Amino acid sequence: MQSFKYIAEVVPHFKCTADAGSYKPYGSGHINDTFFLKNLAEGSDYLLQRINHHIFTNVEKLTENMQKVTEHLKLKVISNGGDPMTEVMTLIPTNSGKYFYQDSDGNYWRMFFFLGNTKSYDLVKLPKQAYEGGKAFGKFQAMLSDIPAGEMFEVIPDFHNIQHRLRQLNDAISKDMAGRVSSVKPELDIVRKYAEPMQYFQQPDKVNALPKRVIHNDTKFNNVLLNQNDEAQCVIDLETVMDGYVAYDFGDAIRTIINTSTEDEADLSKIQLNMPLFDAYVQGYLREASKFLTDAEVRSLMKGALLLPYMQAVRFLTDHINGDVYFKTKFEGHNLQRARAQFQLLKMLDANAEAMNATILNEMAGYKTAHY
Repeated sequence: MQSFKYIAEVVPHFKCTADAGSYKPYGSGHINDTFFLKNLAEGSDYLLQRINHHIFTNVEKLTENMQKVTEHLKLKVISNGGDPMTEVMTLIPTNSGKYFYQDSDGNYWRMFFFLGNTKSYDLVKLPKQAYEGGKAFGKFQAMLSDIPAGEMFEVIPDFHNIQHRLRQLNDAISKDMAGRVSSVKPELDIVRKYAEPMQYFQQPDKVNALPKRVIHNDTKFNNVLLNQNDEAQCVIDLETVMDGYVAYDFGDAIRTIINTSTEDEADLSKIQLNMPLFDAYVQGYLREASKFLTDAEVRSLMKGALLLPYMQAVRFLTDHINGDVYFKTKFEGHNLQRARAQFQLLKMLDANAEAMNATILNEMAGYKTAHY
């Protein structure tokens, strides 16, 4: 009932015809609370989202980022002969003209049109799905590639800076607020083993040839909506769109697509690499991204594929040590289970990195030949 109290207050402040009483929780996100609302009139239904302002501390700037990105994407879609209302998320304004509302208890809310007749997957099963995901994120990056670096607000500073994440882990270890450090020594050993090579993107001599671009920064596969034919339709969850290296997006997508099990798999033997899905994702991604990627960026992609599961494991482990204060959990030890699963995925990727990088380079060579 607490949710309905807020929803009943918030909905009238948006320019919509949503039925507040029809609300139901929607999605599987770790950070924000999302609700589906029926439309009382004809037209699209709605998604109402309570923004976690403890994580996204500057909601106004966050919203400006989303407005800038969605407007840019809509213009690109129109110029390509597409439908901006189905291929790009649409923010609903409030009666005051803003795109967020703060309720009487200080919570921040935003609303979107719900994109019906679409689906998303937490676990990818078919090469076609992986290919469409690659195409979606490659096209997303390509459409934003003409926005100069520096124009977007950094909504979460150092979001993919592994040195920052390691400092957060060390701080959690020193405080040991939940008394859990002594029980995670094997996981901390893995952190230390990989720490040095994972700092590639923070070494100026390594990345001086890599441009910063506007990227998604959270390319889990379930952030792509597919139509009923499993064809990519829309990239969603745009709150972390800001500057970064394209390899970050590539790495996070690979992390969530080619794992044969879930992000929090308890049985580590089930975590293997689905290489046909990797091949398909690379094909779809480079079909779009090859139009703008530099050679240095292509060579960095596999670095991102190794970094992102490592970084996510570090973040899960840090939250576990801190007492589970950041990510939503379903049971005690959930974050530790997530961390162990990501470390296992990293080991599998590391063992196959050379062959996977060869696949990327060979595929890119084919697109270069086609383009020129």
